[in-house]
Order: sequence, then C-alpha cells, then structure tokens
Amino acid sequence: MKLWEKETLKDLGEAKMVEEFTVGNDRVLDMHIASYDVMASIAHAKMLGTTGIIPLTDSKLLITELENILSEIRSGKFRIEEGVEDVHSQLEIILTQRLGEAGKKIHTARSRNDQSLTAIKLFIKDELKTVLSEMNSLCKLLLKLSTRHKCVLLPGYTHFQVAMPSSFGLWFGAYAESLDDDKHLLGAALAVADKNPLGSAAGYGTSFPIDREMTTKELGFAGMNENVVYAQMTRGKTEKIAAVAVAGIASTLNKLAYDAILFMSQDLGFISFPDQLTTGSSIMPHKKNPDVWEIIRGKTNQLMALPNTITMMTTNLPSGYHRDFQLLKEEIFPAFGKLKSCISMATLMLKSIQVREDILSQEKYKHVFSVAEVNKLVMQGVSFREAYRKVAKEIEEGSF
Repeated sequence: MKLWEKETLKDLGEAKMVEEFTVGNDRVLDMHIASYDVMASIAHAKMLGTTGIIPLTDSKLLITELENILSEIRSGKFRIEEGVEDVHSQLEIILTQRLGEAGKKIHTARSRNDQSLTAIKLFIKDELKTVLSEMNSLCKLLLKLSTRHKCVLLPGYTHFQVAMPSSFGLWFGAYAESLDDDKHLLGAALAVADKNPLGSAAGYGTSFPIDREMTTKELGFAGMNENVVYAQMTRGKTEKIAAVAVAGIASTLNKLAYDAILFMSQDLGFISFPDQLTTGSSIMPHKKNPDVWEIIRGKTNQLMALPNTITMMTTNLPSGYHRDFQLLKEEIFPAFGKLKSCISMATLMLKSIQVREDILSQEKYKHVFSVAEVNKLVMQGVSFREAYRKVAKEIEEGSF
C-alpha cells in the first residue's frame, strides 16, 4: 500500500516491478526514523486540532493512538508490513484501522515530502547530539592521558625519519584538540538540521491555515525553514553537511588509528595493549594484532568518502523533490552507527593503553636532541647557521 496509490494500478504486473525497484530497502531503513515520524505526526495532529482544521475530538484520538504506536516502536513491537511502501504508509494504515475516518485525517495539510524530511531532520539532529556527547567523553579521556604522560618523552618523526623530541602528553593532547575543532563542523551540521520543514508540504506550502510556529515549538526545533521551496531543498543538503561533519571526525580517528598501529609495532614498541584487546594468528603464536585499530581505520576511510558519495547523488538536481533523495538514507543512516562504534572502540582501547617510558634511551634516537644543541649554541651567541654547521659536522664525524 502506498499513500499515492491509484486503484487502477493495484493488479498490474508492471506496477509491481516499479514498486519493488523504487521502494528498495526503505522498509528496513525507515525503522531508523519510525519514532521521529510518529513524534512529528503527534505535533501535526495537535496543530490541526488547535487551528480547527480538523475537529479537536479527532485530533485527540490521533494523538492518543500515535502515542500508543510510539510505545510499540520503543518496545520493539512495531513492524512495517510486507507490501507496505514505507513507515509513512504504515502509520496511516494503522491509524485508519484503529480509528476509522479520524485516522484518515492525519495527512491533512502535509505531504509525504515534508513528513519524511521532518523525521529525517529529527533523526540527524539526535544522532549529531549523541556523537557530540561521545566525542566529549573521548576528549576528556585524551586530556587526562595527556596530563598523566606529559613528561614521558616520545620521538617526533617527519618524513618517517627521526626528527625532534616530543612527548606522549603532546601526542594525546593533539588528538583532543583535533576533536575539539571537529566539534565546529558538528555544530554547523546541527544548526542546519535544527530547522523545522514541516508545513512546506510538497515544497510549495498549503492553503490550510496551519501554525508552523506551533509545530516548531512542539518538536523542539530551534527555528524553521521559512521559505517552503528552500525547505525541500534542504533534503540532500542536510545530509551532505552532516556527512562533512562525520567525515571530519572520522579523519581524526583515522590518523589516531594509524599512529596506534604504527606505535605498537615491534619495530617501534612505543605503546602496547592488554592481550584481550588484541587478536592472535592462526599459525603464529606470538602475534598480537591491532585489529580494533585496523577496523577503525577501515571504517573511518569509508566515512571520509561519504560527503563525496552524497555530493555525486545530489549533483545536477534542480529545486523541488526528486526520488533520488530516497537513496541517501542508505548512506547517511548507517554512517552514524559506524562512527559511534569507532568512537566507542577508540575510547575502550585508550582506557587501557600502556606507554613505554624509556624510548629515547635507545641508540637510534641519539641525534634527536640535535636541534636543542643548535639552539643552546645560539643562546651562547653563536649565529644559527654556524651553530647548525658545527652540530652537523659533529654528527657526521660521530662525535655528537
């Protein structure tokens, strides 16, 4: 069943083929937004009754039944039935079955376009807030580790060559500050998602005397998309901006994962983790593989490709709604779960990280303080270039 279905199409084989192709994976993906669709429908039903567009008695019936459905969703009892196009159709079917004519009034003064967009924006907004909370926890852990290990020296590398002294304090702190910058992108994405598109209908408004300020307040949006045409234009744009924020965080985690993999290799041996956080080999009993960090690296590589994927799916589209937008759910919905799992596992690993405290005592790092020696000579009055040449000569001669 579809909200737009015509009686004459029900029994045509071609129509069935079209349905299977266009519906795709919506029945599964729409479970991500089922509760948000219901919450938006409750706000819409309340507004319809308050404005007198439908009788107040019908509005109250709709609200009560929608609240029941919301409880069913949260308890895991709600399902999108086989043959039903999406969550929007399923909700209207249930309301009509349970309330009769009153149930049919829920779609008054709205389109499936603004209905779907509102649910997606509510979903993205909540997911971004959850990511922000988990990022804050990871940042706090990194800062704690930075303080704890601020005096433990670590060799810095440039071009994969030994460069200058660093510290674990600097290393942990760098990723905390990187995530702090990522929060700015997250905030921008949240600001875009936090605008109510409900009431824009199919993208050209409605002649019903709706109260968009009321639904904006009911749904907890910070504001609304004032222009109804632009409200529909945010479909795709909202997902893309959210994807950019996700990719920014993924980039930070990706670099952290690479560092961790490199640092725990036997050739460097800067850090280690308890056995239960590593994996073994089927034939080599000595192996302690960094599989968690490798999966984080792989997943974050996928997430960093997300903005380009969404850009290519939405490019060259004019204003208005297009069915192409439906495919965005396949990309953006799972991305949040993937990112949160990476943040969670990175946090788990870092809580048990063990750092080596005698790294710079190794022979291969004997030149790591060469710059400090140059600077020491400069402070004694020697020109920088002359000091540089003196230290370089000592290194070449083996007398440094």
